[in-house]
Amino acid sequence: MPQFYLPGPWESQKPTTLTPEVAHHLRVRRIQTGESFPVFDGKGQVAKAELLSLSAKTGQVQLKEIHTDTRREAPYAITLAQGLAGGDKMDWIVEKAVETGAQIITPLQCERSILKLTRSSDLDRAQKRLAHWNGIVQAACEQCDRTVLATLEPIQTFEAYLKVPSKPTLKLLLSPEATKSMHSVLLESAPQDIILMIGPEGGHSPEEEAQAQAAGYQIVSLGERVLRTETAGTVAITTVHSIWNPEMQNRLK
Repeated sequence: MPQFYLPGPWESQKPTTLTPEVAHHLRVRRIQTGESFPVFDGKGQVAKAELLSLSAKTGQVQLKEIHTDTRREAPYAITLAQGLAGGDKMDWIVEKAVETGAQIITPLQCERSILKLTRSSDLDRAQKRLAHWNGIVQAACEQCDRTVLATLEPIQTFEAYLKVPSKPTLKLLLSPEATKSMHSVLLESAPQDIILMIGPEGGHSPEEEAQAQAAGYQIVSLGERVLRTETAGTVAITTVHSIWNPEMQNRLK
């Protein structure tokens, strides 16, 4: 039985009302009154929910065995700063970033981005895209049993993102032209919060790479082959885990 996202706050002493989305999923799966299913609140809390009632748009459950379970979260935070990609590629990128363990996903308007969403005239379209991607974040967490929802940040320009103050962290920009390998940098660095910056189709421009270096980013490569933008993030996140947290990787197999 997959887990369902049920936002808090939770109380174990009285029934909890279901969201219309969860109620719909329960009807589709033909969950009957008296049956139980797992839920999570997106902040690390999990529980067993016993179905008390179910109507067309809502229902009630009794929550039992409420406890914290964050064992699928890495001890370091991975931020995927992803250049906006066209078509449905961003859907794929967001989904796989969540499944592989990114805690923060930041969509960036880059010089070579085909998709343009940072102009004032694009505000409504950008909000709809963010709402759509947040739905993908939730569904991906339900599918892969993560109990903490990844944070999807607002769409912003590449230049604006570089100016945002951040705490000390390892900052890597992935480029197929780089002479330094991501693998070697990770081996030389202790596990810590990390930003992985991926370009859109066509990669980052030379000007963007220079701006990133000036902001403290190292320009690194994933290897000899040139990866698509929708592939690079997944490979980079997995590489971080394989070097910094192999025990976790083995536990989750």
